Amino acid sequence: MPMRDFTGSLPTPHPPALRFERHAQVALLWTFHDRGKDWLNAGQALQHVLLTATAHGVRTSLLHQAMEWPDLRAAIGLPRRRCHPQLLIRFGHGPDSGRTPRACGQAAAETP
Repeated sequence: MPMRDFTGSLPTPHPPALRFERHAQVALLWTFHDRGKDWLNAGQALQHVLLTATAHGVRTSLLHQAMEWPDLRAAIGLPRRRCHPQLLIRFGHGPDSGRTPRACGQAAAETP
């Protein structure tokens, strides 16, 4: 599954491939309706999922791009149940690494 690299500029043009799980584990976060209240509930559920995954050493990646296209979002919905997909979440175990430059920069900017 292709993923974005947020680590900044690369020291070599083609970094070596890293070993990940053979099959990605992906979950769909969905709601029964698609109202503001449902978005809030989905956000709270997402917070719980991310904190639980972190506590168990599982890495997550948010695959929100598919939800930005109405036709893809409709195709992901369960046909026999009325469901409104909100977000795809990839779960897995990846190599240990440091914080991304974006996170480091934000933390540095907040430090007095």
